[in-house]
Amino acid sequence: MAAPAVFPREASASTPEADEAKEIYEEARGVVSTYETVPGGATMDYRRHPDGWYITPSIMVGSVVAQQRFEARGTDVLLVTMPKCGTTWIKALLYAAAHRSDADASSSVLRQLASHNSHQLVPFLEAQVYTKDRIPDLSSLPAPRLFATHIPAESLPPSIAASDCKVVYLCRDPKDCFVSLWHFMNKFTSWGIDEAHGRFCDGVSPYGPFWEHVLGYWRWHVERPGQVLFLTYEELSADPLGQLRRLAEFIGRPFTPGEQDAGVDREIAEACAMKSMADQEVNRSGTTEIVERTMPNGVFFRRGVVGDWTNHLTPEMAGRIDEITKGKFKGSGLMLHKTISEIPKI
Repeated sequence: MAAPAVFPREASASTPEADEAKEIYEEARGVVSTYETVPGGATMDYRRHPDGWYITPSIMVGSVVAQQRFEARGTDVLLVTMPKCGTTWIKALLYAAAHRSDADASSSVLRQLASHNSHQLVPFLEAQVYTKDRIPDLSSLPAPRLFATHIPAESLPPSIAASDCKVVYLCRDPKDCFVSLWHFMNKFTSWGIDEAHGRFCDGVSPYGPFWEHVLGYWRWHVERPGQVLFLTYEELSADPLGQLRRLAEFIGRPFTPGEQDAGVDREIAEACAMKSMADQEVNRSGTTEIVERTMPNGVFFRRGVVGDWTNHLTPEMAGRIDEITKGKFKGSGLMLHKTISEIPKI
């Protein structure tokens, strides 16, 4: 049961607009074809972007077109993660926080979440919006428009920073990020953990080095905390209700005292929990189109447990990631290693 995308579809192939879009994509493919090819391990080869990150050619094309064509509004909200850092979860929370209405509180958004995978509700710019030779007309979408991306900060469409739209970044312990990514890749191919670990440590992973990606958004948050909210998966796991309230306030939709007294925020947090979403029929048997590929919704759900890396990484493997993290983040003020007991609950 695949729900329709939440953005306008491409025009008929016979229109001048469609012909122009095809030319734009052909030009982007030509540009991407000049980028350096980098072996991607278990997946197809990557292309290296001039800004220093990697991804498969089809997504790189979408990224190039998005950078050229996407025009952000000040009322937009852009959600950013590295792959496998809690994207499915935070998309659901963002959608519910932004689109609940005063009239029916949470009931309408909960129905949407029960019938749509969160990737259908908050689409990726480079993998769902700008694909299939399509330049969609996004001007008719009502505010707040919600989009997602994995693109590094330096390669975003310029209009995002210029518009002062809200940016929400979710980060995760790199060891858990790596393990989740490895499991995800192995749903489609066979990839040994030793090879995958080596490539991750070398920075050759989807959307480039984990550490540079995180630091790009962390520094933006430090410089402009009113525009960029920096969250961690560990904080979200420890206190989903508190982090939901923090997210809602940041995007200008704080939960009112009346909503809190009625338990609206708590109901949303519970409905958006990974186990709750995984049990929904749409996520057990439905599909979502991402990167021109029909994906079973079930692939977006696994354990979601903080510290699951201990079940898969040797002390040496974990130590190497920790050492890289320590060196990369030194002097930035960013600390990712709070334990659950150290994170205050709201």
